[in-house]
Amino acid sequence: MPLSLDLLAAPVLRCLHHIRLSRIIAMLLVILIVIPLITHWYLGSVDGTSQRHDLPGLDTPGIFQDMDPKELRHHVHELHRIKSSVSNELLELESKRQRLQGSISHYNGEVEQAKVELETARNELNALKLQLRQTQKELEETMEAHRPRVAQPHRILPSENDNVLIAPPAASSSCRQHTCFDYSRCSLTSGFPVYVYPTEDSIFPLDSYIQDVTLSSLEQNLYLSSNPATACVYVVIVGTLASRLEAKDMERKLTSLPYWRGDGRNHILINLARDYSAENVLRNIETGRAMVVQSEFMFSQYRAGFDIVIPPVFTWESGRGAFDSIPPQVPAHRKHLFSFVGEKDSPGVVVSEKGELFYKDDASLNRNGATGEVDVLADLVAIENNDEDNLLVKVTCGGETVQGLRGEWQLCGKPQERQQVLRESTFSIIIVAGKLKTSSVLSSVLTTVRLYESLKYGAVPVILGEQVQLPFSEVIDWQQAAFVFPLARVSELHFFLRTVSDSDLLRMRLQGRFLWETYLSSPQAVLNTVLSVVRTRISIPPKTVPEEPSPTVYNEDTYPLLLEEVEPISETGMEFGPVEPPYDSPKFLRNFTTSVVDKHTLWNTFPGPFYLYPYLPTDPVLPSEAKFMGSGLGFRPINKGSGGAGKEFQESLGGNVPREQFTIVMLTYERESVLINSLQRLIGLPYLNKVLVVWNSPNLPSEDLRWPDIGVPIVVIRTKKNSLNNRFLPYDVIETEAILSIDDDAHLRHDEILFGFRVWREARDRVVGFPGRFHAWDGSHQSWLYNSNYSCELSMVLTGAAFFHKYYAYLYSYVMPQVIRDKVDEYLNCEDIAMNFLVSHITRKPPIKVTSRWTFRCPGCPQALSHDDSHFQERHKCINFFVQVYGYMPLLNTQFRVDSVLFKTRLPHDKQKCFKFI
Repeated sequence: MPLSLDLLAAPVLRCLHHIRLSRIIAMLLVILIVIPLITHWYLGSVDGTSQRHDLPGLDTPGIFQDMDPKELRHHVHELHRIKSSVSNELLELESKRQRLQGSISHYNGEVEQAKVELETARNELNALKLQLRQTQKELEETMEAHRPRVAQPHRILPSENDNVLIAPPAASSSCRQHTCFDYSRCSLTSGFPVYVYPTEDSIFPLDSYIQDVTLSSLEQNLYLSSNPATACVYVVIVGTLASRLEAKDMERKLTSLPYWRGDGRNHILINLARDYSAENVLRNIETGRAMVVQSEFMFSQYRAGFDIVIPPVFTWESGRGAFDSIPPQVPAHRKHLFSFVGEKDSPGVVVSEKGELFYKDDASLNRNGATGEVDVLADLVAIENNDEDNLLVKVTCGGETVQGLRGEWQLCGKPQERQQVLRESTFSIIIVAGKLKTSSVLSSVLTTVRLYESLKYGAVPVILGEQVQLPFSEVIDWQQAAFVFPLARVSELHFFLRTVSDSDLLRMRLQGRFLWETYLSSPQAVLNTVLSVVRTRISIPPKTVPEEPSPTVYNEDTYPLLLEEVEPISETGMEFGPVEPPYDSPKFLRNFTTSVVDKHTLWNTFPGPFYLYPYLPTDPVLPSEAKFMGSGLGFRPINKGSGGAGKEFQESLGGNVPREQFTIVMLTYERESVLINSLQRLIGLPYLNKVLVVWNSPNLPSEDLRWPDIGVPIVVIRTKKNSLNNRFLPYDVIETEAILSIDDDAHLRHDEILFGFRVWREARDRVVGFPGRFHAWDGSHQSWLYNSNYSCELSMVLTGAAFFHKYYAYLYSYVMPQVIRDKVDEYLNCEDIAMNFLVSHITRKPPIKVTSRWTFRCPGCPQALSHDDSHFQERHKCINFFVQVYGYMPLLNTQFRVDSVLFKTRLPHDKQKCFKFI
């Protein structure tokens, strides 16, 4: 009987249930090899035996001749039976082989699935371990942050009849801030409340103009208080009509002020006289411990560090933003190298036939050599006569003049005439009043007027005479905007001015315009500056910058019900699972130190010292070792400082600043399906704090619109109107320094977003993003063009996909000229250009473009506005209009682009790149 294959395979199959999977696979492989061999041997044995025993000599010729037909049929039938049996067994064996191969494939799949699950489990375990370490770190940092170190300062609220004694100075003329100011009324947390005596009930009657100017300006002041009992300082407005009072009457009225308290402590007397005869009306008045604020001071009258010099009232304009009356910053050099136009008040100065200057009708001054001012003007006239450059020096007016102190150089002509001269002058000569017959002049009205007009019209001031007190010089660094020389340098003046480079010249001109706009240009600017100077002296931080409310389109009770879980969109470069739970950026860590340590910087850089911001992109960075030695609060160094490649890089944020997250602000307008798809792509995005959807449409979202659950809050903001400026409002729900502004149709991968975020953390004062553009010069029309073509240079990164600091949202909404936001609303365009202008204007740096992407994929999006030709025409107009407002082109070109570390670098098999697909 032939050996049955079932009997051979049965024991093998029974053993499969008791052997481990790896041994099963090995046995199956052995079976697949052994069974064919056994079969081959068996068939060979059967065939050989049949030939030898059953059919002997079959291959011998004539073998069938000895057989009868019946025996022959029997043999043939037997052969057919054997053949059929073998064929069936072979078919059955093939079927079993195929079933075994299917089982092997199934087990292989299970093995691979088990490997994937094992790897996933390991990753989850590592993530849990990482999260546990981070939680422990957060707990330690929380305990460290809340550990009390110093006592919290408390606000002191003195009573109305407060008579706190302070050390009396020898005389009011010796008053200084530390001897005459009562600090007990102004605690560090008081908020600097200011009480202004009502102008309509003032003891010094004011004309209608001063009343209007004062009321409209002070009503907008951040520190105005209606409660005099708890006020820190008291403001008294002194007008022109006060000049009609006798000195004793004025002193009596001062002491009768309800909160004068005997010596005028913490009072500020602001002299807003509008004529020169009354400009120094407080000169011979005993003002006690009250500060005096006016335009004109004598040396004997001014108390350094206590009194304040301001520009005269008649220079004040109705408001800021008169950009159309201000000449552009370029070209650097104008028609005249420098100019001086003035006439000496009696005794006058005349020019002889030889070009010599001398005093008219005063033989003693001519005989004794006078004050030296004649020599100065003689040198200037000689330079003009002998120099080939086009200089302008006029020492006689020949028409209308504006008189000041007796013996001072008068202003010539009307403001329009002086404006034309300054517009054509690179530098403007200002000769200080110096020593007159009566006393030495520290600051005069006409000197301040010349400085004011020079700054406004872009003629860099050159002040001759060092003994001069310029407006707000206590906090303003005038050397950044003006040259100050002694009179003895006048003969070398033209040589020095020719050495000034174009870059220095334009920088000083730009700084001069900033100082004029911020501190001198309007009544509100001047009065705000006066109060800010006093506040800075006593180290009280400014008021907190306002934030924009964030009303949602849904009620708080119904909004969470609209969330639903959705399957994440699978995409290359997608990463899942936030590295850390939501974490808000700490605020106001430097509120008091900024007012003291950064005082010089705050006063002399845009936007000025009037607001306290929760954080700045220029906050100082610690040395690298500090994060490991005593100052590690919040830091997440890579691999605890040991560094590493991609694996370690993904586990920690690293960098030079403590950990942080970013907020996505997404502007949308009735593109619900596109919006939802974009939101779904954010599922599992690391370091994401929350998403703000700025719903720019007046129509609310559809009732059946379902918002995806992306693991972080989605706040849908209801806007007041359809405005692209809404994209940059500093909403109060934005609690991170980093903002990712993104269009609802932008298609960014997770690794691209994370790469941009990490780059921004190292360039926090810049716009960092993806689509690059540039401004191009149109030589035929002498104007600027907006260009979106491929280029090796760029100057803008569009905010349809860009990171920027929240600080710039405050500046865009509250400090940037309103006319720019109005132009954005007019065109419904150009908000991204406006933001690039603003940041480049402040930093004088270009933006940073990351990765090599230029466009975004948006399958199924409707036609975009940018495809319309009018869109580009409007952007051309916007650029030229913004240049006119700023007075120059702030945008800077860059040929720099950022790619990932280890990009195109060959790594060992056990290492990983920082970003696999970038």
